[in-house]
Amino acid sequence: MTQAAFQPSRRRILKGAALAAVPYALLPLPRADAQPDSTDYPPAEWQPADSANYTASTRPAGYSLDRVIIHVTQETYADTLAIFQNPQKKVSAHYLVRSADGHVAQCVREADIAWHAGNWGYNTRSVGIEHEGWVDQPSYFTDALYTQSARLTAAVCERYGIPKDRTHIIGHYEVPGTDHTDPGPQWDWVRYIRLVNLG
Repeated sequence: MTQAAFQPSRRRILKGAALAAVPYALLPLPRADAQPDSTDYPPAEWQPADSANYTASTRPAGYSLDRVIIHVTQETYADTLAIFQNPQKKVSAHYLVRSADGHVAQCVREADIAWHAGNWGYNTRSVGIEHEGWVDQPSYFTDALYTQSARLTAAVCERYGIPKDRTHIIGHYEVPGTDHTDPGPQWDWVRYIRLVNLG
């Protein structure tokens, strides 16, 4: 084979240049309400809740953040995601932690107000973290769940200057007016706060 066989023709070069320029003109403009797939907490996977299940906001500019609220789902990880994505349910949390491996999904931006606490004042000032499991089944509270959740909570506390203590990291049962008991008596608060402080 000769060297000339490897050189593209003038027509092929011009055709390639034209094709390279076309895609930019044909790309649709991004939607004004589109949100990127990135998360506020980089290890998390973006699994957005339906927009009917939270309130758009500009926190911490709109509302100051001074709490992290710990929840237990009383559902599986997959079912909880489905609930958050169902516009009929009117519930969400910022994050969901899977029991088996501690995998974290972000469902609502931290700037927005998730509907997790059942108390508007607490919703506006907190980040809600759900944990897969049941309050009466401590086997769901795995080492991986505690470790990854504590890292998430530490990151949230550092981002907003929230003290890493039991006054500012609370259970759903401690929200005024709630009838919930989560995370329940099997949740190891001493261990969890220690892990949060280890970061």
